[in-house]
Amino acid sequence: MSVALPTPGQTVGPFFRYGVEFDAWNELAPPGRAGAIRVHGVVRDGAGTPVPDALLEIWQADAAGAIPAESGSFHRDGSTFTGWGRTHTTDAGEYEFFTLEPAAPFIAVAVFARGLMDVLHTRLYLPGATDAFLESLTPAERTTLVAERTADGLRLDITLQGDGETVFLAYR
Repeated sequence: MSVALPTPGQTVGPFFRYGVEFDAWNELAPPGRAGAIRVHGVVRDGAGTPVPDALLEIWQADAAGAIPAESGSFHRDGSTFTGWGRTHTTDAGEYEFFTLEPAAPFIAVAVFARGLMDVLHTRLYLPGATDAFLESLTPAERTTLVAERTADGLRLDITLQGDGETVFLAYR
């Protein structure tokens, strides 16, 4: 009887910009729509250097707290809110989404980047929001998840490792 050995992990990336640049994937709500906000930030590595080729995905509830049930997350018609979006970082490590502020306390975020063996999962919490998970963290850890309110929406920078590393969730 032979025993199957696990296949070694492969790093994700670095070719995220090829094949994933589709119109409006970062627009869960069209910019300029009533209630639309900009969610943005910078992804940095452990040395503080911006990561120019990361890919981020977000999932979230709508402004009423409902999880969208629209079929087809790629559906972008200028009015339907699907609750899912994808974008890549710029050469300066910046990302942005246009969405609605959820009634839920957080937006789920996934980060793919070169050198990572697996996708990283984290959360972007709304300023002033809380839940049992956020309360279980130290004050320093909480600051890595709570977004800053800006004139046009929310900003959360993501640090992949080192000082100020963003808190990432492990799913088992």
